[in-house]
Amino acid sequence: MNAIIALLQFCTILPLGKPAEFDAFARNSYLYPLAGWVIGALAAIPAIFIPGDAIAAAAALAFVLILSGCNHLDGLLDFGDGLMAHGSREKRVNAMTDRQIGTGGVAAAFIVILLAFSGLLSVPSIPIAIIIAEVCAKAAMALLTVTGPPCKEGLHSYLHARTRPWFPLATALLCLPLFLLPGSAVGTAAALLTAFLVVVAVRVVAMRLFGGVNGDVVGASSEITRALALVALALAG
Repeated sequence: MNAIIALLQFCTILPLGKPAEFDAFARNSYLYPLAGWVIGALAAIPAIFIPGDAIAAAAALAFVLILSGCNHLDGLLDFGDGLMAHGSREKRVNAMTDRQIGTGGVAAAFIVILLAFSGLLSVPSIPIAIIIAEVCAKAAMALLTVTGPPCKEGLHSYLHARTRPWFPLATALLCLPLFLLPGSAVGTAAALLTAFLVVVAVRVVAMRLFGGVNGDVVGASSEITRALALVALALAG
């Protein structure tokens, strides 16, 4: 329970009392999808009661970002800056980790949010889709935490050092209940496959451009996965 509370305190702004021991979550980072279940379920609530699809989709995305404190969106902004930087790996890492937000970060956020909104607007059920996409997003974080060699010391290296080879299997098991939700099993499978492919692609890019993965890259994987999972659900639906 301490690990779950620490996870939710890390991934959300929910008022959960005094801070739990973060190391309890660090030793169990395969639990990331549980945060996706909580955030997705809470974000689905307004979408149930809002009649207009466009407003419901916007509200669901807004709730996801607000509930997560825009923490992973910040990672996407930094990741975008690193992608757009020119020069050596060191220059790219510096661009990704400095406090300034450049054009690359703004463009990355704009593209990802636009894809997420367009996908969510096109799915058969917005509440179900936002839950599936958010669980997939957090599953991507869990997988990249295990498989992404750190490019520097920091939060990611701390979490990565405490992972175990069986974590991906545990993460997958936490995603299986998605198939119990109403809707297309094919769409759910497509969303999960998308999460896996995003992890592979982001890892390849990070290794080539930055020499490894850091917390910004992991956070960016969550935002990218959510958007593309929603697109996959829309296309499969």
